[in-house]
Amino acid sequence: MIKKFIDKLLGKASGARSRSVSKFGKREDVPAEVHGINPKLVDQRALDVVGTLQQAGFEAYIVGGAVRDLLLGLRPKDFDVATNATPEQVKGLFRRAFIIGRRFRIVHVVYGRGREHEMIEVSTFRAYLDSADAEQVKGNERTSKGELAGMKHAVDASGRVLRDNVWGPIEQDAARRDFSINAMYYDPQTQVVVDFHHGIRDAKKHLLRMIGDPATRYREDPVRIIRAVRFAAKLSHLGFQFEAKTLEPLASSRKLLADVPQSRLFDEMLKLLQTGHALSSVEQLKKVGLDTGIYPLLDVVVERTSEPLVKLALQDTDRRVGEGKPVAPSFLLACVLWTDVRKGWSQRLQARPGQRPPPPFAALQDAVDDAFDARIGDVSGRGKLAGDMREIWMMQPRFDKRVGTSPFSLVDQARFRAGFDFLRLRAQVGEVEEELAHWWETFSMASDEMRQDMVDAQRRDNQAKPGAGKVRRVKRTDADHPSNLPQDDPRFRAADDERGEDDGGPSLAPAFEGTATDGTAPAKKRRRRRRKPTGAGEAGVSDGAGPGDGGDATD
Repeated sequence: MIKKFIDKLLGKASGARSRSVSKFGKREDVPAEVHGINPKLVDQRALDVVGTLQQAGFEAYIVGGAVRDLLLGLRPKDFDVATNATPEQVKGLFRRAFIIGRRFRIVHVVYGRGREHEMIEVSTFRAYLDSADAEQVKGNERTSKGELAGMKHAVDASGRVLRDNVWGPIEQDAARRDFSINAMYYDPQTQVVVDFHHGIRDAKKHLLRMIGDPATRYREDPVRIIRAVRFAAKLSHLGFQFEAKTLEPLASSRKLLADVPQSRLFDEMLKLLQTGHALSSVEQLKKVGLDTGIYPLLDVVVERTSEPLVKLALQDTDRRVGEGKPVAPSFLLACVLWTDVRKGWSQRLQARPGQRPPPPFAALQDAVDDAFDARIGDVSGRGKLAGDMREIWMMQPRFDKRVGTSPFSLVDQARFRAGFDFLRLRAQVGEVEEELAHWWETFSMASDEMRQDMVDAQRRDNQAKPGAGKVRRVKRTDADHPSNLPQDDPRFRAADDERGEDDGGPSLAPAFEGTATDGTAPAKKRRRRRRKPTGAGEAGVSDGAGPGDGGDATD
């Protein structure tokens, strides 16, 4: 009794046991009648993955945000699976499975092909390890790449986890997850939810609570700062709020993001804007004091949300995600940076004194280059994303030309739809005429005959405009160019002496013999008479004389 009393005072055995329980939580197996998950909301492919792993003798659960959404009565868009099988063991059970990642090694099990493919992400239970016990490197992912190659658990000087590939039991895996509502495991076979950190309770209370010490967890992985904002934005319409302890260090931890690779921040920014809650995410960033300092391009998005074009683009993105339609980051970012491009383009089109203005397309290209250099840099500004954005921008002046062959070639381009949607938004904010967007929408869906009629009608409208004849420039390829008009052949012009002498005036006879006045008979070429030089009569030939006029020539 005395020993137990002393241990209690000193906080030894029983205190350590309580700390161990609080660290890994207490397992609760919650049956279906309590959690109320509708099994019909579970994707069949996720069921197949869990079933295959369990039949092979492994533990397997649906985990993370999918369980949270199922508890809230929502149909999850993505399903993740957690198991005690290693990545290599998981890969061996599925025909189309791929191990990816260095920091966290996971497996993607792929179903379907092309745009219709679906992917189930499978992760192995990870051990809960103290950062103080991890191997430490001086640099980051890039500068210490060779050193990190052989490490399973490593951190940098600030305590940020660079490698976390040590496997452990399910309770330790739950402890290393971020929020309590994302640390639940659902077994679709038994319909039991395994809960270690009161995730079901927090879901019912609409509470976002970080597992463990929030400041330490943000330091381990600063991207959790952005994830916290994303979860709050996604669940704000259901009334979710941050727990006070989770919210308190959120804004002050922003400086930790400086050590995160720019490519990872770029990807997290796209997740923030393309999960169907872009406007709500911007509101949350402002609400928690993170409207600046996360990522330069994200700062521009937040700053320009009030601009009509950007706001419409964010609303359009949210709508498409809600309807299950694909969204492209190139389109949204093209809308965000259009202000820079348009301003630079306008400045370049202004001619300097004594100089001619540059060609419009060349000026636009230079403006696009400046926008990339200033806003995107080398992260994704020179890849496919940049190519798609360039096509959208460079297509805009081409929409103004609606005659000739240009409309037909433009509508056949692969990125036409994105360029047209961009034009449509510009029309909605009054930047271009609504009639222009309506014309192209009709043209894109019309038959070939109707398209030609629209182009012909547009050409007539252009010619009917005041001053249209003065500004039209005739090209060599045009049918009415002087070089393409029929010319009189000088070899067949009538000689001066072939004029009629009846009335002393010029003859009205056809220029070619055998040509009918009604034009029904083909014209015959008439040989032109050569004039004799002066003195030709001395040879005994008079003007107008020919063979058969008293000469000796015979047939």
